[in-house]
Amino acid sequence: MKLMKSWYAILLLALPSLFAFATQTVTGSVNLILVGDLGYLVIAIVGVSNIIMYNMFAIFSGIGHSVNYLVAQNYGAGEMRKGMQRTYLALLVSVAVGLFITLAGWLASGAVLELTGATPNLVSTGGEYLELRFYAMAFGIISFVFHGFFRGVGDTRTSMIVSIIANVLMVVLTYGLTYGHWGLPDMGIVGAGYALLIGEAVQLAICLIVFWGPMHGKFQTRSFPRPDWKELRLISQESGKLGLQEFSMSVSMYIFTIFVLTLGEVATAANEIALNVMSFGFMPAFAFGSTATILIGQQLGQRNPKLAKIMGTHSAILGTIFLIGLGTAELIWAEPIARLYSNDPEVYRLAADLIRASAYLQIFDGVYIFYAGGLRGIGDTTFLMRASIVLSLFLFVPVTYLFVSVFDWGSMGAWYALYSYLVVLGLAVMIRYYRTDFTTVQLKEAHG
Repeated sequence: MKLMKSWYAILLLALPSLFAFATQTVTGSVNLILVGDLGYLVIAIVGVSNIIMYNMFAIFSGIGHSVNYLVAQNYGAGEMRKGMQRTYLALLVSVAVGLFITLAGWLASGAVLELTGATPNLVSTGGEYLELRFYAMAFGIISFVFHGFFRGVGDTRTSMIVSIIANVLMVVLTYGLTYGHWGLPDMGIVGAGYALLIGEAVQLAICLIVFWGPMHGKFQTRSFPRPDWKELRLISQESGKLGLQEFSMSVSMYIFTIFVLTLGEVATAANEIALNVMSFGFMPAFAFGSTATILIGQQLGQRNPKLAKIMGTHSAILGTIFLIGLGTAELIWAEPIARLYSNDPEVYRLAADLIRASAYLQIFDGVYIFYAGGLRGIGDTTFLMRASIVLSLFLFVPVTYLFVSVFDWGSMGAWYALYSYLVVLGLAVMIRYYRTDFTTVQLKEAHG
């Protein structure tokens, strides 16, 4: 009976997050399918831009992640005045970051594409699209802080609704602006960039309306708290550690993409399709990892460390069940799925091979995300940062070079390197989680 209650509590939080992440993933997949008719060069542009944006998001995603777990702890402890103070400080930091990203997009989009080693044709065709992606990311970083707050107080339903509205709008506008439907201009790949920009801007507007509107009654969100510079320092430190954790992984994926680019545009397009399909595995992984962060943070705030650890385990079990089902579907229907993205036989056959190889190996990616969510809930951000940096730079990158450039295993070699890294990282984080004595964990506090 207790088990059923625990699983019900987890699913109550996880399923809205799952639908939210699913909407984001489906949006990325549908958008890639929509622009895929423009040719494999456009698929490659979108793929390279996705990796660049992933790196940009990773650097600053720690702001939203830190708000998520800090607010969860404050909410559980009944200290939401402090939670509101931390949220506003994080929003201040995210606005400054958004301005920086906007400036970077305006001044350096073409140069960033060139740094990937992309062909001159890809750079000239994709420069404006990437610039628009930078502008969209500026809005997205700020919205991510709001989503961190929503989830921290256990309101994953609001986060889901906002995500669905924004992502459906992106899909509709991508179709309309890319091909000139419904009286909209025919803008090609640039239209897809504008669709993402408009969608992110609308998402931020909705977050502001919800935060200052319905949530004011319960959390006094329109009462601007006095800044506490010690808390700003805490937010900056935690954001920096979590940002470095994500960035070390994303920059290694960036280097991974550079290795794949040396294999040609067909390999690059197939790689992007396979990554896009594998991103469906992130849906249950991130949903249940985020749920672990929320429940563990809240239970620690309520002084229930043993229950906190148990809830993290149950979140991982449920998430793994979802991943096994998803992997089975990908294994069976790999080629039909790949053909949704491209009708080029070279591209979809190679993509299908990569999807089959990843179908069950992605479970280890899930293990990492589940238990990293648990460690975030207890504030063990230093270990997450160190493990990610060490394994990304000293395992993933060298093994990718070895498998692709030395052993000449092509695209499959790159993916075997990716999953060798994820297996080790997932096991390391899981071992850390179970070796940690939750009864000794203290709530995160700012110090002078």
